[in-house]
Amino acid sequence: MSSMITAQYIEEPLLEFGKGQCLEHPQDGLFLYGPVKIKGSPEVVNVGVIGTQTGIRLLKTWLKKLTGRIPTENPRVFHTAGWPGFQACFEARLETEPVASIVLGDTAIKNAVSISNRTEAVRKTVQLYEDKILEHLRTEESRADVWCVVVPEIVHRYGRPEVIGPKDATKATLMSEKTAAEFLRGGALFPEMEEEAKTYLFARNFHHQLKAQLLHKEVVVQVVRETTLDPTLDLDNFGNPRRSLQELAKIAWNFGTTLYFKARGQPWQLANVRPRVCYVGLVFKEDPSPAQRGDACCAAQMFLNSGNGVVFRGALGPWYSEQKREFHLNRAAAGDLVSQVLDAYKKDHGGPPAELFIHARQRFSDEEWAGFQSGVPSETILVGVRIRPSQDLRLFRPDVSVPVLRGTAVGISQREGFLWTTGYIPRLRTYPGFETPKPIHIEMNRGNGDLTTVMRDILALTKINYNACDYSSGLPVTLKFANRVGEILTASPKGMNAPPLPFRFYI
Repeated sequence: MSSMITAQYIEEPLLEFGKGQCLEHPQDGLFLYGPVKIKGSPEVVNVGVIGTQTGIRLLKTWLKKLTGRIPTENPRVFHTAGWPGFQACFEARLETEPVASIVLGDTAIKNAVSISNRTEAVRKTVQLYEDKILEHLRTEESRADVWCVVVPEIVHRYGRPEVIGPKDATKATLMSEKTAAEFLRGGALFPEMEEEAKTYLFARNFHHQLKAQLLHKEVVVQVVRETTLDPTLDLDNFGNPRRSLQELAKIAWNFGTTLYFKARGQPWQLANVRPRVCYVGLVFKEDPSPAQRGDACCAAQMFLNSGNGVVFRGALGPWYSEQKREFHLNRAAAGDLVSQVLDAYKKDHGGPPAELFIHARQRFSDEEWAGFQSGVPSETILVGVRIRPSQDLRLFRPDVSVPVLRGTAVGISQREGFLWTTGYIPRLRTYPGFETPKPIHIEMNRGNGDLTTVMRDILALTKINYNACDYSSGLPVTLKFANRVGEILTASPKGMNAPPLPFRFYI
């Protein structure tokens, strides 16, 4: 086997920006050439905001900062450039006065999030925000491109799963989870009791539950912590901010990029991509509700070279195996899921893709793969790729003081190898990490393809993350957000019934 081991360096993939210009760093491209122009690119970005009076005031101040230049703290460091201003970056005007400002009371938020039963506490807190946004949509004509949901630190601290409530929690009124499970499985004598039991169908995660509850109205949400806008709001015993934040210019790059993307903009796209190539990432998440123990939700994330993705909700079923600790679809569910993807692709492109790559964290079973093949026409090359972080191999460079280069690839067979998606980056003149870079393990588990081509595509897909304006990520976009998408889909009954929606609703 050792004779088959090969090493190579894959050149850094380029990104395309305005006027067809190509560079490798998103910040360089946006500063010099602006974003890719697509149909529907916004000329004006309007924001709605909901939060406490303090949160709204801070958000308005931050929007004004985003319109101007923010210098970097250390000009000699190459991983972050100064922020040039929203319009200079995206060729679109950011309105600093929100089209809607909804004030929530501090006391109402504290009372809701402090309830001792965490399911009830998170549900009531989400409802404060959810109900007001939906009321605005019903009664007002003004429409925001993106809703900025500004949350005080108490919501972030106690609005997450596996977190116990505050010491001064108020007594809950919700029935126990055990009682609710019995009602949900067998029905309740009184409708109001069954309705109360359904509270346990909601995840104990403020961020995910709010997004799930607004999917059916196609509301795009950006959750912002008040302490991101002003770290001095939460101090430790020594009077120092508890949070350690990135420098202001870096926050502006990340916030501005995701705001533009969520407003239907296209910051950048992959350059020099083969025509008619489609990438799909599989998503699985066990259903956490008491009534569906053992079942899991599946979904598919479809991405093209543009980076714009669409999330397709699949069937709920017994996809998780305790014995193998893996998720696998049956033939019918796999066929239905890939058919949804191809129908959407054909609608936009007039025909099926020439190449379809399905990325997953586990190998594909025979039944599962047969289902995918049943939904794909014969003219489409179908390849299944398993991608997972690896501890199996490390590379060291004893002759130099910097770690292995990002883009280094080691093949151990014609179908399997290791790819360093993190490592030293010449453009940044640094390795943006703290420990020895670890590769991802790539295996063509099904179908036939060229391993170098597969690795090159995966390396390129690590540069499509519009939730930030980073040089790259450690995982391709097909899998990087898989957990979050699954958690949002299972966070509420509305999420479980979500129609196909663009990726911007989930990040």
